[in-house]
Amino acid sequence: MKGKMQFFFVAIAMFLLTAVSADAQKYFTRDGEISFFSDAPLEKIEAVNKKVASVLDGETGAIEFAVLIKSFHFEKALMEEHFNENYLESGKYPKATFTGTIDNISAIDLNTDGEYTAQVSGDMTIHGVTKPVSTTGKLIVSNGTIKATSTFEIAVADYEIKIPKVVKDNIAEIVEIRVAIDYKRLEQ
Repeated sequence: MKGKMQFFFVAIAMFLLTAVSADAQKYFTRDGEISFFSDAPLEKIEAVNKKVASVLDGETGAIEFAVLIKSFHFEKALMEEHFNENYLESGKYPKATFTGTIDNISAIDLNTDGEYTAQVSGDMTIHGVTKPVSTTGKLIVSNGTIKATSTFEIAVADYEIKIPKVVKDNIAEIVEIRVAIDYKRLEQ
């Protein structure tokens, strides 16, 4: 399994790197973090994935993410099992992706230390369904590294994730997504 995951990340990295121009400033990570939080009347559910692959083209603002669904971990093993088998169907839909741009990249100087607000838009695919997403994030540039963070919400129903009526009070209809990525510059 470990070999398959390493192959997956290498394949995603190669795919992502070919999607950005050859002479641009490129930043990459394969150990970013995405978490989600469901605050429902009967239960609070949180899951964390610390194996997120992402690439950022500092010149064009192109940004991409790839996330293995099975890499989300929960406090309770049963929640993780239900998440993978019943809700996200990770055997059928093994990954989630985001492909988009930092729309205001021209106002962000990735060569100068500081904190910048990023307007991000693109397409997110979860559970085989692709939807447009727009959000605001923060980029903190420090000594050649970039820390990117964002928090936004998605509706579970938008991605055709079915929640049985028997547990509808345990899972929120709107889920908060948190992104925390530490990019390092790729050397050519």
